[in-house]
Amino acid sequence: MTLQGLKPEITKIVSKKDTSVDDKLFLICQLLEKEISYYNWVGFYFKNGDKNELKLGPYVGEPTDHTIIPFGKGICGQVAISNKNFVVPDVSAQDNYIACSITVKAEIVVPIFVNSQNIGQIDIDSNTADPFTEADERFLEFVCKKVATIL
Repeated sequence: MTLQGLKPEITKIVSKKDTSVDDKLFLICQLLEKEISYYNWVGFYFKNGDKNELKLGPYVGEPTDHTIIPFGKGICGQVAISNKNFVVPDVSAQDNYIACSITVKAEIVVPIFVNSQNIGQIDIDSNTADPFTEADERFLEFVCKKVATIL
């Protein structure tokens, strides 16, 4: 399925009645990991209360030890501070990278805003080098805007 073709599916998941927010987020992770061949780990991180750290939310992929990420640490932690998308074509070229798996070659992180506040992000790891395009960024911004409506 194309990125454009996934948009109605995302909207359908977000609109589900009698489904918890975490279940909706998990369904989004499952959909993206299944339908996009180079999305090998898909998850959400959210600001952990008043702390300057992120806490892992629903995800699909290999288990990770990185359930808490301090602001500024790794790609996710940098996005928590910068409030900007971060596309990493080659994780081995990043000084401030937290390795989740030796198979990961690239990462994309897009923040989620609610009332102009960065409250979390979608994080995607790929086992393919340099797979992410501007189309991925725009699509993930769409996903984050839809997710923001249920948070």
